[in-house]
Amino acid sequence: MRTILLLVCSNIFMTVAWYGHLKFKWLEGKSLLTIILVSWAIAFFEYCLMVPANRGGYLSGQFTGYQLKILQECITLAVFVVFAWLVLNEKLRWNYAVSFGLIVLAVFFATAFKPGSTPPAGH
Repeated sequence: MRTILLLVCSNIFMTVAWYGHLKFKWLEGKSLLTIILVSWAIAFFEYCLMVPANRGGYLSGQFTGYQLKILQECITLAVFVVFAWLVLNEKLRWNYAVSFGLIVLAVFFATAFKPGSTPPAGH
């Protein structure tokens, strides 16, 4: 659970770093270099959370590298959906929802089976 919570928090920072400048009024009229530097400063905190999340999740044996990456991508999309709705004022269209659902299925398949195990046999 700690790994997941750290991944969620890190993705909040990353989403703000990548997309926040599209709507934040205080960055209007600023140079691209300034916006990049502000984004890097925000992304620093993402790294401060992402690295311990991945390290702890992997070294504890709780997740494989593949599982961590797939989880991170799903969490990134979930955080972005909320951000796009609240900050960018964009609606979640059906095709985006289906795409997101397929990513959730990827997380299930990546984490439902222990490494080296085989899927259950059909009946």
